[in-house]
Parts: sequence; structure tokens; C-alpha cells
Amino acid sequence: MDKEKMLEIIKKLPFDRKKAVYSDGETEIYLLRPSELSSRFAKYDVKKNFQIWLKQGSREFRPNHLRVFIDLNLRIRSNPAAKKVLLLAFDKIFYGEDPKKVLAALAKRKFGLYLNGIQVIGCLAQLFILEQEYAYHRESNFEPATLFFQGWLRQFIDSHKEIDNLCMSVCSGQPPAAKYTCKEDRKNKKYSPKNKPLWYLDV
Repeated sequence: MDKEKMLEIIKKLPFDRKKAVYSDGETEIYLLRPSELSSRFAKYDVKKNFQIWLKQGSREFRPNHLRVFIDLNLRIRSNPAAKKVLLLAFDKIFYGEDPKKVLAALAKRKFGLYLNGIQVIGCLAQLFILEQEYAYHRESNFEPATLFFQGWLRQFIDSHKEIDNLCMSVCSGQPPAAKYTCKEDRKNKKYSPKNKPLWYLDV
């Protein structure tokens, strides 16, 4: 489903009940809104806070942004010709389109390396964007704040840096390279309201 429909589901999540939002038969993504927050999340709005979970067989765990970034970096390493197709697809998801529809054709493309099915990764990307858009409570250096995530996603697909160095940069809180966000960031002097697809590849 598109971003607006998914956001409506998130807003209506009941407390402490699992809500499945995607399954490919092997992997399920479900959401959970806990009624009590740990001390780490004490400043979050309990009504807006929600958790993203993956279920694979008997394993259930909470993935983080790195799962999306690493998966896409592995795909490009095993199939470099897919770079622009992946960038276009995940930009469409960022702009609000339905991950399942956007990635339907890519689900048939062969990649030698990856972590999950491409539609699982697309749905996770959408949910991480919505998590930052809806539940994030701090002041961001980006406007919209979701450009932090999308900038890194673009960089993991496009950059020639080693995956461990990229992960270290994300984990240390560094922003993505400005070339991947500047023209869409209203806080940047290079901001432009109209840009062609994949504009950041020419910066």
C-alpha cells in the first residue's frame, strides 16, 4: 500500500497487539505499539511510538535501518547493472508509492547477495521513513527529516566505499554525503523544488 494508507494503519494501531502489514509467505512484517515505553524512549509520545518487527520461521526480531542499507549494498555488489533501477524504485517509495507495486518487476531479477526479498526490504524502507516522519520528536538537520534515511539509502547503493566504512559512518551519527540530499533539503542553500529523477548522480 502507499505511504498515506500505511500511515493511517499506524495511527490506528491498538496498544500491545500485533498488526501484520506484509508477508511473502516466508517473512512477515508486523507492527506493535507498546503501551509502556522503556527509559530509553521515555521522551517519545506513547501514542505515536510504534515498533517494526520481522518474523522468519520461529525467529522474531526488530530490524533496523542498517538491514535495508546492507541488503541494497549487497545487491549492487552482486549486480552493478541494477543500480539506477534500484535507486529509482526506492526514490518512488520515498515519495509515497506502494513498495509492493514499485518492486514487482525487481522481485523477478536475480541478485547473488541479499538479506531478504526485495519487497520485504521495500516495505521496511517505507516503515522506517514513516517512523521518522510520524514518531521522531527531535529537531532534525534536514527538512524533511526523512532525508537522513533516504540520503544514506542512496549512498549505500551508489557509493564505492566499503560496506563496513559506510556502516560505521551511519552508526556514529554522521549525515549522508550532501550530494544525495542537498536539492531536496529545504535547509540547504542548494534546495530546488523541481528536480529530475536521480538528480544526485549528476552532482
